[in-house]
This record gives sequence, C-alpha cells and structure tokens, in this order.
Amino acid sequence: MIKVEIVGSSITPFDSNDNQKEKGAELIFNGRVRGTEHGKKIRMLEYEQYEDMAEKELRIIAQETQNKFPIKDLLCRHRIGEVKVGETSLHVSVWSKHRKEGLEAMSFFIIELKKRVPIWKWAILENGEKIPSECKHE
Repeated sequence: MIKVEIVGSSITPFDSNDNQKEKGAELIFNGRVRGTEHGKKIRMLEYEQYEDMAEKELRIIAQETQNKFPIKDLLCRHRIGEVKVGETSLHVSVWSKHRKEGLEAMSFFIIELKKRVPIWKWAILENGEKIPSECKHE
C-alpha cells in the first residue's frame, strides 16, 4: 500500500499495526524543525508547494521506491504552511519483511523527495526576516 498526503496542519502519525504478520520491520521517520538555520536562530519554517505537482510527484517516488525495494507499504505525510520549531514537517512509515531493505527504501525515498518534490521551505528568523532554506546533503 502506498499513501501520500500533503497537509496544512499538524501531522498525525500513521498508526502502528500489530497485525502485520509477514512484515518484520516497521520504520518510522519524523523530520522535525530545528531551532537554527544556517547558524541563525529561527521561529519556524514556512513550506510552500506547487499544488498541482507536489503530491503527484510524492506518489511517483513512493511507487519507484516500492518497485526498487522489497517493501510492502510506504506511507508519507508532508506538511505545508508554517511549522514551528520542534514540530514535525515530514512523517514517513515503511513496512518491510526485514530491516535492511526498509532502511534502504526509507533513505532512497527521502533523498528523492528532497531532490524532486516541488516543496520549498523558508526559514523565519527571530527578527521576522524570511530566508531560503536549502537541503544540501543526502
């Protein structure tokens, strides 16, 4: 199963499921807003999306991940709008038979998401200044 969502409010994590009898690994990633950006203290990040493309591209990447790795389920919620320090901006769950393929799938999915999904983030500094926030690592 693949499920991807872009939400404009607090992220509710996907439920864990103890009925998964053949899936031995459940990996959960929560990306949270750090208190600094480029060495400067921030109040929040502001996420914008290309509305007609972002969720569609997330779904494509999820399908590619499921085709490339022997995983069963990939669930993703990405937040847009203002996200305060400490809050979750990205929640991903991956279910697989074993942890190795689940970890590899999770890493691949997040790297591709950061590269390809038209969601942009701005850091809002303590003084209210808005600066671009770029992910320059994998």
